[in-house]
Amino acid sequence: MAKKRYVQVGVGGRARFFYEAVASTYSETSEVTGFCDVNRTRMEYAVKVLEENYNYPAPKLYGADEFEKMIEEQNPDCVIVTSIDRTHHKYIIKAMEMGCDVISEKPMTTDEKKCQEILDAVERTGKHLRVSFNYRYGVVNTKLCEVLRSGVIGDIKAVHFEWMLSTTHGADYFRRWHRDKKNSGGLLVHKSTHHFDLVNFWLNTYPVEVYAMGNLAFYGRENAEERGITKFYSRAHKSENAKDDPFALIMEGNPGLEGLYLNAEKDDGYIRDQSVFGDGISIEDIMGVTVRYANGAIMTYQLTAFSPKEGYRVTFTGTKGRVEMDATEMTYVNAGGDKAEEGAIASHTITVYPMFKEPYTVDTEKIEGGHGGGDSVLLNDIFGVPEYDPLQRAAGSMDGAMSIITGIAANKSIATGMPVKIKDLIDIPKK
Repeated sequence: MAKKRYVQVGVGGRARFFYEAVASTYSETSEVTGFCDVNRTRMEYAVKVLEENYNYPAPKLYGADEFEKMIEEQNPDCVIVTSIDRTHHKYIIKAMEMGCDVISEKPMTTDEKKCQEILDAVERTGKHLRVSFNYRYGVVNTKLCEVLRSGVIGDIKAVHFEWMLSTTHGADYFRRWHRDKKNSGGLLVHKSTHHFDLVNFWLNTYPVEVYAMGNLAFYGRENAEERGITKFYSRAHKSENAKDDPFALIMEGNPGLEGLYLNAEKDDGYIRDQSVFGDGISIEDIMGVTVRYANGAIMTYQLTAFSPKEGYRVTFTGTKGRVEMDATEMTYVNAGGDKAEEGAIASHTITVYPMFKEPYTVDTEKIEGGHGGGDSVLLNDIFGVPEYDPLQRAAGSMDGAMSIITGIAANKSIATGMPVKIKDLIDIPKK
């Protein structure tokens, strides 16, 4: 059987999730033959990882201006897009126009114009776009979906969702390119796309109206000054002031951070270890969102990026009862440690409160691996032989659009102080 051919654009920290899976578990069915990136050193590090860890033949390397050349020469079946968020749309659209299916890391893109352009390209080309929502596949999130769809709490009318990013994980978004909203769409697009997708998936519906508020309340120089901090620095590398800062990222001695970023600075000047208390941060670190859905349910949502705890709580109240879920996750720094720890579940509970009956706890199977055990299941769904899935967890282009559009609408609401209707942003399906 011929192997399915992949090429990958963007080989930063998240990229390893895909190319290492192809080189190891799925080497019999898949192959990656080309890398494309703005940074040559970063691509060479990715090749080194493949050669040294998996004895895998080196993919051919292409510069950022050679994306079309890569597709022409490598003739891939599918393009994996793991570049900076604001560039996703151009690679997704061009790949489909050149005859390839696409797997895109979340978020699918960062604003409504690019989102509509992607949806139009899917319809125009007939190619398939998949968005890698691994949280859908997590053991706890899957079990919760089964509970909700069983009808035990009736028709769901209210959702409250709180997500806590710790001072390890949450802080990392304020060191990287994500701190500039032009690059990432802010955390309501880059990170919350997972959360909004989960609600769409759990409720089997789409958002119709959004109202939001948000602030940069903890990170940034001005906030630090107000708390009495007097020692500042632009980046941690070679900084005396960074040595005693628990928020500083030390790249020296970490093979992943050195190989992907510190040694690669000479190519494009990208600084991975910026101070979270520097100037120039344009994203929020605390956000509150209210969403009305097509099925009539209303959600209140809060994301905090400076919590001492990592994890999430979500409750659903329906016409026959209530379900509460509480999950504590392990903390993780992108490219700075074992990727199996990213989003790994440390503890969790799912409790059902039927009306007029005693509450009970729902048992789940043992949870191992990244993103609540969802990473391995997602990878098999993409590169292996997918198992029958009655929950239909595989996310396509419309799922990608409906997750980011909640965050995009929330950004607009924060900017204007007004509620935003989804139909005013993109063409939405009936559901």
